[in-house]
Amino acid sequence: MKTNFTYEDKEIANFHIPRWNELPNIDLYLDQLVCLLDQYLSNYIKNENEKEENIITKTMINNYVKHKIINPPVNKKYNKEHIAFIFVICILKQVYTINDIAELIHLAIDTVSPAKAYNHFCNELEKAIKLTFAGEEYPRRQLMTKEIYILRNVVQSFANKLYVKRVFLKKK
Repeated sequence: MKTNFTYEDKEIANFHIPRWNELPNIDLYLDQLVCLLDQYLSNYIKNENEKEENIITKTMINNYVKHKIINPPVNKKYNKEHIAFIFVICILKQVYTINDIAELIHLAIDTVSPAKAYNHFCNELEKAIKLTFAGEEYPRRQLMTKEIYILRNVVQSFANKLYVKRVFLKKK
């Protein structure tokens, strides 16, 4: 089933999350990290706590460190790996608990580098959003690893929630 796009839907279908090589090459302070995440994601997701303007807060990031979801910053600065993990967390916390996200991240980086896992996540997420907003499904593949199958289902769950919120519930 194909759907007709509105301008807003096309914007969402063209969603882009920065790849590893597009992330800042310098380490960021917490305020800078919050601004970066907000810059890329605020048009697509919102903090569930309506009182907060940013999609993520300094307190949330500090809690992720405290609960060992991400490694502590070095000299109060966050590197590419931190930034990538927090992008994934911001997106997936829309549909999964933080403990589930931590498990999924560990599954993803168990066999490949964080850079490769993150780029694969970005590619699959963008594909899922584009297909969902176009009313199409993933092309069927006969051979798929368990990890790829899980990743596709994970990103599809976010894409589906985004679609329902934006198209049927008319919420940003």
